[in-house]
Amino acid sequence: MSLRNESYLVGLIGDGITASLTPPMHEAEATHHGLHYLYRPIDLHALELHGDSLPALLDAAHLLGFNAFNITHPCKQSVLDYLDTISPEAVALGAVNTVLINTDGTRHGENTDYSGFLTGMKWGLPKVTAASGRLHTVVQLGSGGAGSATAYALLKAGVRVLHLVDPDAAKATEKALDLQALFPQAQVIATAPQQLANVLPQAQGLVNASPIGMHVHPGAPLDLSLLHANLWVADVIYLPQETPLIVAARQLGCHVLPGGYMAVGQAVDALALIADITPNAHRMREHFATLVGSPIENAI
Repeated sequence: MSLRNESYLVGLIGDGITASLTPPMHEAEATHHGLHYLYRPIDLHALELHGDSLPALLDAAHLLGFNAFNITHPCKQSVLDYLDTISPEAVALGAVNTVLINTDGTRHGENTDYSGFLTGMKWGLPKVTAASGRLHTVVQLGSGGAGSATAYALLKAGVRVLHLVDPDAAKATEKALDLQALFPQAQVIATAPQQLANVLPQAQGLVNASPIGMHVHPGAPLDLSLLHANLWVADVIYLPQETPLIVAARQLGCHVLPGGYMAVGQAVDALALIADITPNAHRMREHFATLVGSPIENAI
């Protein structure tokens, strides 16, 4: 395929993301569409920077010719303060994971995490629907940027009772109130971590939207003995795919949704926004499986 004239310079800003698979996913699919497309991670941890470096990075981006950025932990919420326009979905979520930089330097924020998570659920948990009754009560760990997206997606999918569990009680309460206003037909509850033993037995689903389980934040986000076989379990983390939570849940016989599903789903939507193309989702899933070294049925 001949290359088109457009060229794209894209970055990923976040903490501990040097090994992210989003850059190669974007680059490979863009090549299939005949695009010059370069995607580079800007790892705050590796560069010994903090989240407060974000405005300076965004200012430099326009001068350096960047077309767009994906944004991840810990900047998905703070980036809202440095954008000129924001999509209605991102406003409702209070989080942005994709920033488009216009030719005049203005910045537009979008969120493809929530749509990517919904797509991932359709791919990996096709029987978990409101009609099946498997979405009535869900417990979510984490109420930050990723948690905002997954919670919004869950409520759009038809969850009736959503427990938001976060060590930061004020953050969980604020997010629960925001979501409750958006979804008055549901019940959104800020739940203390100490209450997990009480709420999990009644839940059909568990979502980890915290960073615990990442290669740079190893471990499990809860006491794994609290899991039960009637749960479906999803994780937003995909490095590693087999987090302690996913491993333990699979061993119990739970239906599981590793983070690769959301990773590919959000990458498909983000690439479409950045390059104005229609990515081939199946091809991107196959490429992701190659990158993680697992057959497609095991990888995602």
